[in-house]
Amino acid sequence: MAKAIFEVDRLSFDARAFQWAQQFGQLCYLQSNGYVDEYSSIDCILAVDAQEEFYATSHKTFEHIENFRAKYSQQWVFGFFGYDLKNELEGLHTSFPNPLKFPDAYFFVPKTIIKFFKSSIEIDGDNPHHIFECIQAQSLTEKNQELEKTPINIRQRMSKEAYFGTFSKMMYHIKRGDIYEVNLCQEFYAEHAKIDPASTYRQLNRISPTPFSTFFKLGDKFILSASPERFLAKRGKKLISQPIKGTAPRGKDKVDDDRIKHQLRNDPKEIAENVMIVDLVRNDMTQASEPGTVTASKKLEVHTFKQVHQLISTITGIKKTNLSDISVIKNLFPPGSMTGAPKISAMQLCDKYETSKRGVYSGAIGYFCPDGDFDFNVVIRTILYNQTEQYLSFHTGGALTYNAIVEDEYNECLLKASAINTALKKLS
Repeated sequence: MAKAIFEVDRLSFDARAFQWAQQFGQLCYLQSNGYVDEYSSIDCILAVDAQEEFYATSHKTFEHIENFRAKYSQQWVFGFFGYDLKNELEGLHTSFPNPLKFPDAYFFVPKTIIKFFKSSIEIDGDNPHHIFECIQAQSLTEKNQELEKTPINIRQRMSKEAYFGTFSKMMYHIKRGDIYEVNLCQEFYAEHAKIDPASTYRQLNRISPTPFSTFFKLGDKFILSASPERFLAKRGKKLISQPIKGTAPRGKDKVDDDRIKHQLRNDPKEIAENVMIVDLVRNDMTQASEPGTVTASKKLEVHTFKQVHQLISTITGIKKTNLSDISVIKNLFPPGSMTGAPKISAMQLCDKYETSKRGVYSGAIGYFCPDGDFDFNVVIRTILYNQTEQYLSFHTGGALTYNAIVEDEYNECLLKASAINTALKKLS
């Protein structure tokens, strides 16, 4: 692959590149929306057109991904781990149908990579100058306007009454001591849904810009994500996980915002949720880290996004030298913030009481890069869409603990769905 750097008008070129990329069967676009912390590495990156691909089959998925990653260790690799890989890891079983038809995992080595900087871009590909010219020639138009105006009828797989009933069952298990936290999720879906995925993603990202925003295309299947959460990253030898537990709406003005943030920071129920998940992630990370190196370096920080405030903690550790990157991810997967504690018991109860397959939701999307680092988000606040089947789906959920109040938990699910609902309504 050749490499070339070009000076550009960032916003204009970004839009043209995203539009140009839609022609390819494989596409991964990762956008940080300007959010920066000490572990940030990539502002924005676009990878297209598979040179090599990996699809999960029916067993030994992590072992096969290990082989794929080892074969292409000197190249960028992009892809996702689906939540239901838990069945392989823990001997669990999910009986729900799979109308979206995503594989349990997918990775690809791209033919072309575009990295975006403040006022320049870098193109890695067979002919960077030709690619640059093709992108510059793109005419910025909203495509498929007629298609986008087709009404989208969003339905809930779990009615409010059913959610209340399931909540009661989960609380029974918590009070009996089977678990002490569980992430109960529900699906929102639409059949016969006709959307333009690129326009829908742009609308979602305008409404809810987040640090781990993702547009992923695999043939006729699309992932449109406004995720604010990092599942796991590696920077050198350091492992970083930043679970989110604790959510509150934005205020109507700065004074109201400050009040809500103070309330969130001091809410015993939200604090308990976060602390439990920190303990879970620390335990998982201990299996992948050198003894004595795991620490919760930052606890209960309030992070503010356009739609919500969140409580985020940061757990770090130094990776064991005898473990591969895939083994590290396997030890922490699925993300603790989307399961509960004890982890296996919580996942078993979710399989028993939830009413839909999570699939890619609650999994992780990200990349491995040639220098050995990697970064994966948690797939939340995300639209999943099968264009051929015209099936659209998104889940929301929240952590239940001993002091959970059913009305509050249900409303939190609706709050987390609000940005997606708004984006879809604007395109209907």
